[in-house]
Amino acid sequence: MAYKKRLGSVMDNRIITDITNYIFVSDRLSKVDIIFLPGGSFPEIPERAAKLYHDGYAPLLLPSGGVSVKSGKFSGVKSKSDIYDKEYKTDCEFYTDVLLKSGVPRDSIICEDRSGHTRDNAFMSRKATNEKGLAIRKGMICCKSFHARRCLMLYQLAFPEAEIAVVSVDCDGITRDNWYKHEYGIDRVLGELARCGNQFVGDITSVA
Repeated sequence: MAYKKRLGSVMDNRIITDITNYIFVSDRLSKVDIIFLPGGSFPEIPERAAKLYHDGYAPLLLPSGGVSVKSGKFSGVKSKSDIYDKEYKTDCEFYTDVLLKSGVPRDSIICEDRSGHTRDNAFMSRKATNEKGLAIRKGMICCKSFHARRCLMLYQLAFPEAEIAVVSVDCDGITRDNWYKHEYGIDRVLGELARCGNQFVGDITSVA
């Protein structure tokens, strides 16, 4: 019985480690052509992107996102609402305001405000860069840490010729160290794990 209990504990830890390493992607910083910001409602993400811009890692930023496909509207500012207190209509409008308040010049921001989910964020960002005549060879995604793997997969599909890296930001009380310790973290992270499989069936079978 004691042996089985110890074996179960080892397996649990290994599973948690494997899931954590897969979902929580974070790459080393390097200079890129553009920073992509998939839609969201936490200002910490565009604030981080603005710092990367000011530190010289990219000359352009592309916030993406319209309204939620579930609610049909912007889901609301999730933190620092005393600073970011406008009536935002889209994720993109919110992120753009954060970037501007963080000192990013408007002409360094390319806006995409029609997408309603992460796949659209990626492919409509590709359309936006194409319309600007931009050839993206190196890009960086700035996103929630538990959203990182799926963002990377989708933006890599949208920009197959580019080298895509991820800079992740912990939001919503979920980190690589605590996600498995509370029900909300487990639900969000395992939800991402499932989406990383079922949302790519068509992409994989189309090239099989």
